Amino acid sequence: MGANKPQTLKALLEAESYNGPSLVIAYSPCINHGINMSKPQEEQRIAVECGYWPLYRYDPRLAAEGKNPLIFESKEPKEAFSTYLKNENRYQTLKRICPQEADSLFEAAEKDAKRRYEYYKKLAGLQY
Repeated sequence: MGANKPQTLKALLEAESYNGPSLVIAYSPCINHGINMSKPQEEQRIAVECGYWPLYRYDPRLAAEGKNPLIFESKEPKEAFSTYLKNENRYQTLKRICPQEADSLFEAAEKDAKRRYEYYKKLAGLQY
């Protein structure tokens, strides 16, 4: 919600209007993440803008209209991936305990996030 309120509303309305089971997967930070809980929407925005949490919707009804049911709504990441990692206790604890392993894992996580971003973007661009 903090990253894109209209996208959140569209996703919830589509899920509610679908005649069958719907699933909404949302990123929700918690107090254990070590963030300022008076501003969780800021953490959501950073997660999306660094590419950690992509925004997309999938509506199978679009296939009947000859449209691709995957709607990828994330923009190119504009925030450093490390900005998100530095905000959360879970990642900073790992960095303190095992700095070399943490760096390696953070680099792998960033590469994976970029790969997923490109993959979803490609899937959403396919002709249906």
